[in-house]
Amino acid sequence: MSDPVIVCDRLCVELGGTSVLLGVSLSVYEGDFIAVLGPNGGGKTTLLKTILGLVKPTSGTVTVFGEPPGHATGRIGYVPQSMFFDREFPISAWDVVLMGRLSRKKLMQRYNSADRRKVAEALEITGLSDLGSRRIGALSGGELQRVLIARALAADPDLLLLDEPTASVDPEMKTTIYDLLDRLRERHTIMLVTHDTGTIGRHVSRIACLNCSLDMHEKGSTLGRKALDSLYRYPVDIVEHIDSHGGSTGEHHDHA
Repeated sequence: MSDPVIVCDRLCVELGGTSVLLGVSLSVYEGDFIAVLGPNGGGKTTLLKTILGLVKPTSGTVTVFGEPPGHATGRIGYVPQSMFFDREFPISAWDVVLMGRLSRKKLMQRYNSADRRKVAEALEITGLSDLGSRRIGALSGGELQRVLIARALAADPDLLLLDEPTASVDPEMKTTIYDLLDRLRERHTIMLVTHDTGTIGRHVSRIACLNCSLDMHEKGSTLGRKALDSLYRYPVDIVEHIDSHGGSTGEHHDHA
């Protein structure tokens, strides 16, 4: 087995006096593509922010590349759940992606040709080379999501953390984003928060079900109706977890 990239050991987090994560233990290994599923308020985004060092654990431990969270920011690319911005602000897709290089720069250090080369590579990988000069306010929801993925890739990360990257895009664009992630997993370890289980089950290597506490499901295991109802506490559709070669593993997850 490859080396662990993320290790959470009995992780607990409280926010505003409310327990959000309860005894979460999780290991993410190099080359993993893990989907984190669960209801709203179940702690999915909090888990990502704790891994990033933006939220402090109440108890338990987290290490990322063998170090405490926040010590390996240059090796992590993060795609947030949403991006709030003035759509009239005159900034191009290229400039947004260039911001991804900030984690590689010292304070007040100028961008150089190597930074611009990484931006061009990230735009090409995400299929946005022709849109680099377009203002982000003129982009579609799917194009903007790919810009955010390109911004994360521009940092040249080993680990990609994505928080619901397909939440606001149409089905066709979802397919292109998941196809992109399939290609990226060849070079990056990926951890993805999503509700889109009907599609993601075909792509990921493992699924972590999170509702304050965590239940990991490997390929070949089964998550039945009783377990789904316990996880979500409301009716859900069962969707097969299918491997990358199109074969059914017998695992089922919700479509919220």
